[in-house]
Amino acid sequence: METPYPKPITPNHTRVGWIGIGVMGGAMASRVLSAGYTLTVYARNPEKALWLQERGAHIASSPAEVARVSDVVFTIVGNPSDVRSVVLGNAGVLSGLNEGGVAVDMTTSHPMLARDIAAVARARGCWAVDAPVSGGDLVIPIA
Repeated sequence: METPYPKPITPNHTRVGWIGIGVMGGAMASRVLSAGYTLTVYARNPEKALWLQERGAHIASSPAEVARVSDVVFTIVGNPSDVRSVVLGNAGVLSGLNEGGVAVDMTTSHPMLARDIAAVARARGCWAVDAPVSGGDLVIPIA
């Protein structure tokens, strides 16, 4: 089955943005870097992102800046109000995402917020994916 997303997703062609580098998000972002993708991250406290920068990530000053330099932007933040601000705010992901870009929110949030994000994304010629994850703060090293 063919996906409606027209671009191949590969390390050579796809720039990834990441917002939310706590225990879960940080580990996921690190895996994206390990897979060879260009990664740009945003953290409210930029010092929290330095360990990813040391591994090759670029640090942006806003969610919109992450979006401008990314093809796909992942968000995994604390709660629905954070999602609303980071994705839909004046300097949010969807204010900077280029046409054809993809916003993937992995925050466990509200279905209505996911619908709002999808509507704004489509109006901008972008895609939105609601992909909530659950888990905790137990860190298990991956061999």
